[in-house]
Amino acid sequence: MASTTPRSVIWHDVECGGYAEDLALWRALAGEVDGPVLDVGAGTGRVALDLAAQGVEVVALDLVPELLEALRARAERRRVSVETVVADARSFDVGAGRFGLVIVPMQTLQLLDGAAARGEFFDAARRALRPGGLVAIALADALESFDGESDGLPEPDVAVVDGLRYVSLPLAVVDEGDRAAIHRLRQVMGIIAPVEEEHDIIRLARVDAVALADEAEARGFEALEARRIPATDVYVGSTVVVLRG
Repeated sequence: MASTTPRSVIWHDVECGGYAEDLALWRALAGEVDGPVLDVGAGTGRVALDLAAQGVEVVALDLVPELLEALRARAERRRVSVETVVADARSFDVGAGRFGLVIVPMQTLQLLDGAAARGEFFDAARRALRPGGLVAIALADALESFDGESDGLPEPDVAVVDGLRYVSLPLAVVDEGDRAAIHRLRQVMGIIAPVEEEHDIIRLARVDAVALADEAEARGFEALEARRIPATDVYVGSTVVVLRG
């Protein structure tokens, strides 16, 4: 029987849902401010649901409605409250001066295409922040190119949903100048052989913490000391740029 779970939800969970190394940092930052937290690029709720379970008031923002529908269902099952908003990270309007903290986990900001788009995000975040509120943005530390043919392949991300095995295998990181293209092979496996497969590419902007802080200060933010999320055997580390509005 075919799964009733949208593929966008399944692949998001397979490739992102198991990451937990950053959760302690988002909890700590939420404890440093007054007011709700806005989670930009919330997906199926990996961070938002964790914060809500700690008693934090959270609004989850994402561009993909199916991901937020899954988040709402999970929040209901866990008996926590999370408000959801379908919106673009470059143009959201969730109420002026409402939030004590805006977080952008897991390299979400690097999905935006260039400095102009990041500037639009900064303007939207400033509108949303309370005076003195914080913005915290995770940037991938290591986007070095690799090719599975010569460097070997990392372990795939795997999950079983409704009797099917979903496998996401990183193939390569290709240098495209100002972006890094992350190539993955996504396979849906039946009992014996793949039922289907696709080649997926995600492109991340190459922007470092210093350059991002400079862009933010040009939009009226004050750059604070950056935070670190160490690398693991499975995930690259992150530098978290912290800004005061």
